Amino acid sequence: MFKQHFGMKFNPFDKEIETNSLYISDDMKELESRLKYIQNNRGIFLLIGEPGSGKSSSLRRFADNLGPSLFKPCYFSLLTISVGDFYRALTELLGEEPRFRKVDLFRQIQSAISSLYYEQRITPVIIIDEIHMASTAILDDLRMLFNFKMDSANPFILILAGQPHIRNKLALNVCNPLKQRISLKYSMKGLSLPETEDYIKSRLTMAGASADIFTEQAIASIHDSSKGFPRNINNLAVASLMLCATGKHESVNEEIVYQANMEIAG
Repeated sequence: MFKQHFGMKFNPFDKEIETNSLYISDDMKELESRLKYIQNNRGIFLLIGEPGSGKSSSLRRFADNLGPSLFKPCYFSLLTISVGDFYRALTELLGEEPRFRKVDLFRQIQSAISSLYYEQRITPVIIIDEIHMASTAILDDLRMLFNFKMDSANPFILILAGQPHIRNKLALNVCNPLKQRISLKYSMKGLSLPETEDYIKSRLTMAGASADIFTEQAIASIHDSSKGFPRNINNLAVASLMLCATGKHESVNEEIVYQANMEIAG
């Protein structure tokens, strides 16, 4: 309804946006520089961020820009599964038919990674999202699973992405060996107030609407409520636009954002 009201060609805050159209904040620029380092040097990278901070979108952009002749992205969103299920899922992502015993799966995964890197000259890029949900057993096995040539080689890129409480798990003694093997890490910070304004206006313009639909006070309110995290900004912007269209207002003000925030909070 709000698309017609504001003359938009599409929902400017929809999550199904092409990665080449993502807003590049200072946060994302810093993350991309670190991802570039791990791309060139391989090893284990830890990405930490609050829900909706842009972790998955940034990793999707990173994976989309990898040359398919040189890299094989394997994305896995980790849920509460057993170690065996994790092994089988990873084996399938690497293009193998999973065996039955854990020890065979272990060898199968290491063999597939080694074959890709040393024989086919393709670096496997294994992205495990929601790593904070992993059991300590899985975290401990990751350390052994990605130990090659007596821990002297990294024929892989392993990216672990999760919410801040992954730090608590990695602080446990059982996870210390994995923590020591993390060669680089980054914590998402969110958009600044000027970036939030630029983000909202650029999205509106892209959808064919006026960039000034949201007042400065409304944008400031969205930034404060969302903490600068893109998903929260999107949700609050859409809810505000819907209320604005329902009330047949021409612009979104601070009061409308407040009402939208109350609706979202439930």
